[in-house]
Amino acid sequence: MAGLLLAGGAGRRMGGPKALVRLDGERLAVRAVRVLRAGGCDPVTVVLGAHAAEVESALRADGLPADVCTVVAHDWDEGMGASLRRGLHALSGLLPVPDAALVHLVDLPGITPEAIRRTARAGPGAADPRNGPGPDVLRRAAYDGTAGHPVLIGRHHWAGVAGSATGDAGARGYLAGHPDLELVECGDLAVPDDVDTPEQLRRLTGA
Repeated sequence: MAGLLLAGGAGRRMGGPKALVRLDGERLAVRAVRVLRAGGCDPVTVVLGAHAAEVESALRADGLPADVCTVVAHDWDEGMGASLRRGLHALSGLLPVPDAALVHLVDLPGITPEAIRRTARAGPGAADPRNGPGPDVLRRAAYDGTAGHPVLIGRHHWAGVAGSATGDAGARGYLAGHPDLELVECGDLAVPDDVDTPEQLRRLTGA
């Protein structure tokens, strides 16, 4: 199961790319990669966009592992859908191609490895449980019944997701009402709140 971190936005409300924001001294992107790996994702790919070269340089200097691949969504300003398309395209070029991608967003620091592991566990669409999720899997974490992140997308769904990913909707249009989608309750394991502004970050730090 590959991990795919979407971190391409400019973070205008935050005052700069959220990938570089620090929480408890750790950049949000470095934190998210750490969580993905602890949750069982390997390999991990990070999609950058705004100020990509500067962001990557800062992340590498602050501990982003050398074996974590970064790719650039040059059309990042179209919205999250552009980063999702770029990330899935990058995963399609790996050898071997992963059976599934666990999609995570950089501005969700309350997501835990435990939530990732629960979302990824064997279930409908999975292959042999010993080998992880299969290519037909389609699972999404939920919080008190409300769909959220992370999202687990089997390889057989990548083309459909990429074809429908526009603006900031990401995979939402493809997932909505899809008969194969399974919601996985994670409200006891993680906090789904995103961090878009310095005030939200201060509240999270205080909590």
